Amino acid sequence: MTQLLVIDAASVRLSAQTGGQLALQQVSLRIAAGERIALVGANGSGKSTLLRLFNGLLLPVAGRVHKRDGLTQAMLFQRPHMLRLSVLRHVALGLWLRGTPWTGARARALLALQRVGLAKLADQAARTLSVGQQQRVAMAQAIAMEPTLLLLDEPTASLDPHAKREVEALMEDFVRAHPQAAMVFASHNLGQVKRLAQRVVYLEGGRVLADLPVADFFNPIVLQSRSPNAHLFAQGELA
Repeated sequence: MTQLLVIDAASVRLSAQTGGQLALQQVSLRIAAGERIALVGANGSGKSTLLRLFNGLLLPVAGRVHKRDGLTQAMLFQRPHMLRLSVLRHVALGLWLRGTPWTGARARALLALQRVGLAKLADQAARTLSVGQQQRVAMAQAIAMEPTLLLLDEPTASLDPHAKREVEALMEDFVRAHPQAAMVFASHNLGQVKRLAQRVVYLEGGRVLADLPVADFFNPIVLQSRSPNAHLFAQGELA
């Protein structure tokens, strides 16, 4: 299995938010091509921090992060920020900033909008769209980058059920279209985790307490034997 990203005993400190405490402590993980990984845990457990470490938005104060040469990443946030641009320009901007000529960036952006079902709104102001549509614009922006590692931070948390299903379908479409890419997403929705993930990483207090295949994570007997804390979390979330 081709390793795309390796985290080795990495710790992260967010001084302003944590009073100098470590937000991640001695985390070691490997992400391979083609994997679909869900990050789960209570609020403040370190899921978002870990995604930002993957993406390079945060640097470790200890340990190391090794990325495969040529790795391209895109990240989708829970509440995407829409610029004062049309939908098409919003999606094309990231490509242009990465060096794609504007004509090519617009063409790729339009194809991405077609994939998320928003091509008809290409000329509309991005900020006028519904929350669900804005998340699909953000998804279009991410997939237009053709990433080998797609990172998603609670991508459906603020959406209604219909919009949630649409974004999940786009995540599944990305996996089908890019079988050699990896997708890592944080979620509180264990039904979503069961539907979309192959592997589940449970975090608590900035530490990884369980890293299991999805079938084992949702098997109460196996999970309790591997990580009692993760078992209690899963039982509470599923109750």
